[in-house]
Amino acid sequence: MKKLIGLLVLLALGFAQELTVLTHSSFSLDKALIEEFQRTTGIRLRFLKGGDAGETLNKAILSKAAPIADVLYGFDNTFLSRALEADILLPYRSPEVRNLKATLLLDPSFRALPVDYGWVSLNYDKAYFKERPLPKAPQDLARPEYARLLVVQNPATSSPGLAFLMATVARFGEDGYLDFWARLRDGGVRVAKGWSEAYYTHFTLYKGDRPLVVSYTTSPAAEVYYSEGKYQEPPTDNLFPELAFFQVEFVGILKGTKNLEAARKFVDWLLSRPVQENIPTEMWVYPARRDARLPEVFRWAREPVGSVRLDPGLIAKNRERWIDEWTRVVLQGRSPEEVRRGRR
Repeated sequence: MKKLIGLLVLLALGFAQELTVLTHSSFSLDKALIEEFQRTTGIRLRFLKGGDAGETLNKAILSKAAPIADVLYGFDNTFLSRALEADILLPYRSPEVRNLKATLLLDPSFRALPVDYGWVSLNYDKAYFKERPLPKAPQDLARPEYARLLVVQNPATSSPGLAFLMATVARFGEDGYLDFWARLRDGGVRVAKGWSEAYYTHFTLYKGDRPLVVSYTTSPAAEVYYSEGKYQEPPTDNLFPELAFFQVEFVGILKGTKNLEAARKFVDWLLSRPVQENIPTEMWVYPARRDARLPEVFRWAREPVGSVRLDPGLIAKNRERWIDEWTRVVLQGRSPEEVRRGRR
């Protein structure tokens, strides 16, 4: 009876069917674009926000036997292999693939199509450091005078947290990254569950007590954009491009969907030029399309030279171990040497 009532409601609103999209909590698009899609296709979109990217993917995997959505959007290259190994996605080679940047096509089976990309990067509060020295090198972050100023995200629950962890592995190596994190721990680094908590609760720009935060290279541009004229230039800036991590976000159609054609239309729409050109000022990442124009405010979003790009195969092989080792050192207080001995 409930399904019948729901169907009658959709028909009364002019919608032939409903499509559920499981996304991370940062998903956002212009309402006019969404309404246009719904009006022209007769498909009503329902967005189900699942938390951070890692949490969202876990929900999709845990509900594999009885999918809670038709489409999954927002899992990134740090979690790509987990999504593919869980076998929760259907292959779909959208006709829009020919318009995407080839370097972003990381899944040859086309179960995961790139939608956007960007860089996770360390940000600092320019006002706080106006008369104080910034750390000069990445290893300086672990000194107590800087570690107690830094807030990061838990890599087990946060995609930017995981990206920053991987950047430290790339920067300090397998033999050194745990020592770096142990020094950060001893120096007083704060660990937040996700990006929103880190940025809007603990960052000094929002009245927290941490002027160093793991965020994105586009965050300074976003501050100008949302200030409505208060800022003529960003109040924040990026630090250490060699710790910036290249991140690609994907969309995929979930196995078990009963709305396959509608799901394909949604994916095509997400990759269309109007939606791609809306993405930068909605989600503050770069569009995957080659022909999408960037907004003027992105002049404040510099692409980092020398950023970290890890091979998806290397991530797939080591991701869970890196997270486990980080957890034992940072959250459980184990020594790096003890954890390294456990590898043998």
